[in-house]
Amino acid sequence: MNRPDYHFVHSSFKLNGFHLTEDDLCRIAYSFIKEGEPFERAVGDFLLDWFDKNDYIVMQTSGTTGEPKPIRVEKQAMVNSALATGAFFDLDPGIKVLHCLPTQYVAGKMMLVRAFILGWELDLAEPTSYPLRRADAVYDFSAMVPLQAQHSLDKLHKVKKLILGGAKVSSALAAQLQQIPTEIYETYGMTETITHIAAKRVGEEAFTVLPNINVSEDERHCLVIDAYTLCNEPVVTNDVVKVISDNQFIWLGRYDNVINSGGVKLFPEQIEEKLSAYIDRRFFVKGVPDEELGEKLVLVVEGDAYDIPASVFKKLGKFEKPKEIVFVEKFAETNSGKVIREKSMAVA
Repeated sequence: MNRPDYHFVHSSFKLNGFHLTEDDLCRIAYSFIKEGEPFERAVGDFLLDWFDKNDYIVMQTSGTTGEPKPIRVEKQAMVNSALATGAFFDLDPGIKVLHCLPTQYVAGKMMLVRAFILGWELDLAEPTSYPLRRADAVYDFSAMVPLQAQHSLDKLHKVKKLILGGAKVSSALAAQLQQIPTEIYETYGMTETITHIAAKRVGEEAFTVLPNINVSEDERHCLVIDAYTLCNEPVVTNDVVKVISDNQFIWLGRYDNVINSGGVKLFPEQIEEKLSAYIDRRFFVKGVPDEELGEKLVLVVEGDAYDIPASVFKKLGKFEKPKEIVFVEKFAETNSGKVIREKSMAVA
């Protein structure tokens, strides 16, 4: 089957209830930029970039583990990503979809690309923490960050199929989401792989990759992604994983976050998941230099100091319990709201 190119706009595509062609979208883009709300201006900017003469888009990486940097992403690779998402999640032309992510970032851009290519009826909503507050319709599909899902628990039944990305779904949130009839998936991906390349049902352990993607481990046990329809060469990540097969893996944590405390390797993300049900503020755990242990485990909590009872740590293993608790008034974060651990510790 011939793959559509990036100028293709499916005949079933609608934006806010209106059938639109490429020319229509360019006119709408100018209108959004001139008269729209800030989130609509971002949509307008992307539409003009998408339909210009270039065969690529320039995007910024997230900056979670280093300085954000611009990268070129081929538009055809974005089309290929959209097709893979449609096949994996069984998303047919004509479905009604809510777009409530900021279009400045890759996930928001890809919701638009999927709609053009797959023929969705797309409604734009302001990308707030409460995306379903004014939603009257029932949607077949949407994409959110976990915080949006957390603030929409009473209305998520209005979305039949939902994908979550941008941050890990905590065990506490996962337990709440499993009580909702919506089909909900946690995704794995990054700007370099043009949003998600794998997904799992919330509550499951292993991610399954999308079509035309294979995964393996390097010598550090970090994930290597071979996605020939998306990237010209394999993407070597800093995510420590357990690869089950060439299309399934279990995510363990970030290689650059691993703590070696007295010869024991500790994965902060696993410890944080155990604590997430007991600490109602933003927090993370991190290793800091220690003469005896090499690194000691420290719990870093955002906000004013308060007494944290010992019972909070009851589910942690012997080596997982923090040796110290540090309070930081305000965490450093990326433009997309992800906590930058190193910079946050620098102001402690």
